[in-house]
Amino acid sequence: MTEVADRTTAGAPATSPEEPETVLPAVDVAALGELLLGDWADIRRAARELAGRPEVHKIEGLTHTEHRERVFSQLKYLVDNNAVHRAFPTRLGGSDNHGGNVAGFAELVTADPSLQIKAGVQWGLFGSAVMHLGTQEHHDKWLPGIMSLAIPGCFAMTETGHGSDVASIATTATFDEDSQEFVIDTPFRAAWKDYIGNAAKDGLAAVVFAQLITKNVNHGVHAFYVELRDPDTKAFLPGIGGEDDGIKGGLNGIDNGRLHFTGLRIPRTHLLNRYGNVAPDGTYSSSIESPGRRFFTMLGTLVQGRVSLDGAAVAASKLALKTAIQYATERRQFNASSPTDEEVLLDYQRHQRRLFTRLATTYAAGFAHDQLLQKFDDVFSGAHDTDADRQDLETLAAALKPLSTWHALDTLQECREACGGAGFLIENRFASLRADLDVYATFEGDNTVLLQLVAKRLLADYAKEFRNADFGVLARYVVEQAADVALNRTGLRQVAQFVADTGSVQKSALALRDEEGQRTLLTDRVQSMVAEVGSALKGANKLPQHQAAALFNQHQDDLIDAAQAHAELLQWEAFTEALGKVTDPGTKQVLTWLRDLFGLSLIEQHLSWYLMNGRLSMQRGRTVGSYVNRLLTKIRPHALDLVDAFGYGPEHLRAAIASGAEATRQDEARSYFQALRASGSAPAEEKALLALKGSKSR
Repeated sequence: MTEVADRTTAGAPATSPEEPETVLPAVDVAALGELLLGDWADIRRAARELAGRPEVHKIEGLTHTEHRERVFSQLKYLVDNNAVHRAFPTRLGGSDNHGGNVAGFAELVTADPSLQIKAGVQWGLFGSAVMHLGTQEHHDKWLPGIMSLAIPGCFAMTETGHGSDVASIATTATFDEDSQEFVIDTPFRAAWKDYIGNAAKDGLAAVVFAQLITKNVNHGVHAFYVELRDPDTKAFLPGIGGEDDGIKGGLNGIDNGRLHFTGLRIPRTHLLNRYGNVAPDGTYSSSIESPGRRFFTMLGTLVQGRVSLDGAAVAASKLALKTAIQYATERRQFNASSPTDEEVLLDYQRHQRRLFTRLATTYAAGFAHDQLLQKFDDVFSGAHDTDADRQDLETLAAALKPLSTWHALDTLQECREACGGAGFLIENRFASLRADLDVYATFEGDNTVLLQLVAKRLLADYAKEFRNADFGVLARYVVEQAADVALNRTGLRQVAQFVADTGSVQKSALALRDEEGQRTLLTDRVQSMVAEVGSALKGANKLPQHQAAALFNQHQDDLIDAAQAHAELLQWEAFTEALGKVTDPGTKQVLTWLRDLFGLSLIEQHLSWYLMNGRLSMQRGRTVGSYVNRLLTKIRPHALDLVDAFGYGPEHLRAAIASGAEATRQDEARSYFQALRASGSAPAEEKALLALKGSKSR
């Protein structure tokens, strides 16, 4: 048995009571850590080394003004250490490494989420918009200054009145043929650009999204390069105004603000015209004929932000779980099984439930992020950059970003509570990280709206499959899902029969543990939910607009649930594919238990659906929770190994309760009471005396 395995087995049986004693598998922590680092391992290592330096760490307790000053100076530190230019063209000093850039960027969340997002605004949004929406002329003119931070900038898309509905933004850019200029206006208060990073103080320029109007025709949303401030005085230029958003619920190292424009004139050449151009005579042209497809192509700049947030959310979840699980192996509370020694928190089943299920989800989200990152790199490197590839990337990012960001918030809160009062102290970072990541659920695309986009894609794919089918065929398809898919195709009917014949929880649990059984149950739920909504919405496109909208609204909740189920399936599949890369038997066994825990936790979470739709019998449904509990026992000895494999050291955690101090305190307390009992001078316990007195009186 390895030293690591020995340290984790205390207080945790290797097998459940019904099973014979077996040799406990051991996790190869180093090899698992390499797997988790993914395809850009060297870049992640370099980014973690940088993120571990005190120069980039968040200092708690600063005023928002002080925090802003510190974060801006840290941006310069990132530039000086070549940490932010990986995605830019090689000829300008970058390395054209899009996947590696996002992989390294995600690690900055461990230093300070404000620094990460401020860097994301500067280089991931502002710089990327110039790079991906502009031409080489724009690149040569502005990218060197953007890369060096000589031009701090903003990504001015969101408006007070239109957040997620970008197509309806009201800011206009009207071409004036006489002056060869665009005139930018915000016609009313709700059209102000809002929540814009760098807008309140630091931004000297912005990529502004506006409705392009020429020859009295609106060609939809386009991007324009706009100079905002005098570089010497930092005062707004004529025609530009703004406000400071002030103190926020988190991320107060970023100077978010509002911008508005009144008759602001910019040169015609400041239109970022890769996908749409205006000639000197005002004629509009585009290589993409469809206005809708052109709009979504230009919005592709947002994909990088969503991919980045997905990775950062996974990293934050890893930090929280490493801290909470480390603490739970040291902290003792209540002497439930011993008259003298208190229990380690992680030996309590409920504590395991709280942390291990979230640990399993974090692993699944991490493996899914690796696949998303590879898809992102394929598209932006040009290796696989068809329209279909871009649509798949958009859908995948829209599916995974909501789940990982919601999961991070849930994990940070649960870990905070699992650490009791200590978890609430700022020094242990849960509360601070929770506040900073709160907005991740709504920026770069509101999570609920993103899932609706995924649902529409699922419906579109479903419609293609059944384009020529009538309603009766669709209805039969839904019924067949319930009658056949979950039973006949995977042999689950036999499992149900096992339970009916023998009442054996163990046999049904073994079937639930089966990979194909889990896959079918999870897949069937997605297919059935999409089919049911698809049949309900069939023909909606032929209804008057208001009736079609009302019908869609009646099923919106079901659609979003289907999209979330789809994203959960993607995470489970990513976890399962990752298992195929593991060669060490012990590591593979433990990760399989963890994957099973993830899959069965999803089934347990949605158990009402499986019961109501006849996928599981009532008796079999009762076995899900018991098998989850059996998995907790199996995983318990390996909990520290699984979080150590994340690869985060004290310089990343920076949490007092993960420093070993709690173990020292507990050992001191146990030694004190042991010595006191051994001395024979320990005071008698009143309840012991009363018990003795009662026995004598009988």
